[in-house]
Amino acid sequence: MWAVEPQPTAAQPTFAQTVETVFRLQAPRVIAGVARIVRDVGIAEELAQDALVAALEQWPRDGVPDNPGAWLTAVARRRAVDLVRRREVYARKLAEIGRDLETTAPPEEPADPDGIDDDLLRLVFTACHPVLSPQARTALTLRLLGGLTTAEIARAVLVPEPTVAQRIVRAKRTLAARNVAFEVPYGPDREARLGSVLDVVYLIFNEGYAATAGDDWLRPGLCEDALRLARVLSGLMPKEPEVHGLTALLEFQASRIPARTAPDGTPVLLRDQDRRRWSRMLIARGVHALERAGATAAGPPGPYALQAAIAACHARAYAYEETDWRAIATLYGLLAARAPSPVVELNRAVAVSMAEGPRRGLELVDALAAEPALRGYHLLPSVRGDLLSRLGRIPEAREEFLRAAELTRNERERALLLRRADQPSG
Repeated sequence: MWAVEPQPTAAQPTFAQTVETVFRLQAPRVIAGVARIVRDVGIAEELAQDALVAALEQWPRDGVPDNPGAWLTAVARRRAVDLVRRREVYARKLAEIGRDLETTAPPEEPADPDGIDDDLLRLVFTACHPVLSPQARTALTLRLLGGLTTAEIARAVLVPEPTVAQRIVRAKRTLAARNVAFEVPYGPDREARLGSVLDVVYLIFNEGYAATAGDDWLRPGLCEDALRLARVLSGLMPKEPEVHGLTALLEFQASRIPARTAPDGTPVLLRDQDRRRWSRMLIARGVHALERAGATAAGPPGPYALQAAIAACHARAYAYEETDWRAIATLYGLLAARAPSPVVELNRAVAVSMAEGPRRGLELVDALAAEPALRGYHLLPSVRGDLLSRLGRIPEAREEFLRAAELTRNERERALLLRRADQPSG
């Protein structure tokens, strides 16, 4: 009797899908490790893709290796070394690098912050070089370090997808044409590029914390990479308050991750989370980092320190009902003055609705309806649906939740919004 190969289902992905998922998680480290050899992020990304092709060819036959990330990196680095060897112009650089690159891996954490040897951090600073526009820095780093698709980046930064694609292509060309070094800068150059680096690390964490697309609500690997980079930056720049502010914010946010999903992966709203599952260790680390931000600040707190203070208000509340929403609304007001944006105003509206009532919150949300940056942003109708539900305007709330479900590209979030549309008063 002929054996029948089982057909893949939604719960049983194909082997190719499994390999591509592994690659998506490991690609940033592969690209970073190869970029140190070829000194060109565009070529490094191509070599990482070559390693993916090799995995698709070999893993179905030989099985997935115990350490797939190391396997992909080794393949990509061997091809990088071969490429360097074939290029006569790189002969001198190859001699300097040494012949052991095929087997030698960089240390995972730097022993000395001033002698940092972290390929991921090098990749961030390279992608955030001043020769690139701020928008290009964000798009390129999210692509290389975050492993996001062009569509996901477009959703994260609220711009059209073709615009993001053009930014990425031009950024790679600019870095290659200007021969930008693959390194962590020092002195004034490091200070000048820090703001972009912090913004990118924050966006990467956010993509892991609430994925813009796909079947998973969380992408913990992105959160871990962003948090690790923030901690490394804190050691690298101990006198920069906003570095500590960002680190505090990510520590607080990461503390909630165990409670943000049910065992089946379904998202759990903040009000319904079991706060006993919040990591008290990460909260303590967040408090310490926030104190360092305050101790090193010479003036008013920066945007990341303010966001960390907001997150601290949630962390201090052992029950949702104990949340100090008035303090959070005040902090959002300060944040809106320091770093104005429609998204900050939307968050402030939520806090105000909890402190002063849903009617006042709805007034603030409706005032944002014409904001171009929020057009197509699914959280605007989601928040509006919640406020309408609290006001007892159930048919209107249902329509808003359905509209939000149409706008999101995350399957878990869409399912949650559809359930809320079915039970808008729940």
